[in-house]
Amino acid sequence: MSSWSKYLSLGFVMLLAGCRSGGSPQTKTLTSMEPTLFFREDWKQTPPAVPVTQEHVQNAELILTRRGPSGDFIKKSHHDNIPNDPWYIWSGLCQDSRWALTLQKKGAIVDISQQGKIRWRTKQQGPNVLKVILGLADRTWLVSEQGFGETPDWHVFSIDISKLRWRILDIETITAGARVKDPDLRRVRSIGWTDLTTGESSRACTRVDWFEVYGKAVRP
Repeated sequence: MSSWSKYLSLGFVMLLAGCRSGGSPQTKTLTSMEPTLFFREDWKQTPPAVPVTQEHVQNAELILTRRGPSGDFIKKSHHDNIPNDPWYIWSGLCQDSRWALTLQKKGAIVDISQQGKIRWRTKQQGPNVLKVILGLADRTWLVSEQGFGETPDWHVFSIDISKLRWRILDIETITAGARVKDPDLRRVRSIGWTDLTTGESSRACTRVDWFEVYGKAVRP
């Protein structure tokens, strides 16, 4: 089985834009109802560092928070000796416990309940499956059931939020709990990612280059 075929087998259906579980891609017509960009983060082009901090955030409107027992081992990575290597977030050093990273726009929250979308450029290695996490304004935390499996190289994904299923997330231990049916996503304060497991250097890890959130900005 090729690397790309392996990725598709782990690809966790319903995540590619316009796809439904067990179905084929559907063409989506852009309209005036298309959500607008709420924020984007690309990371500063500075030397690698452990842990990633607010100093590495390029978008001045965003607040970065490391979470979980191994949060302080999340790395802002880059390799000068690799052609076209991006500046990205890497979990390979989070070897003792779980981790998560979230971004919050200063003084703003977002409604992603209607046509909300996330786009990001990622590269997964080994069994680690990248998942979306949300921090709601009422302090509830959620983690997506579906995620992204191994990819042979960097790949851009677009996630239709309405296609995801959610579970309660313990933000201290980064542990998924009970499923939540139809959570209210009209007031989301923080958005980020985790793989709900540990890293094993480059053998098993999560990498995230740029990250975009689309939705409707609402009053805090």
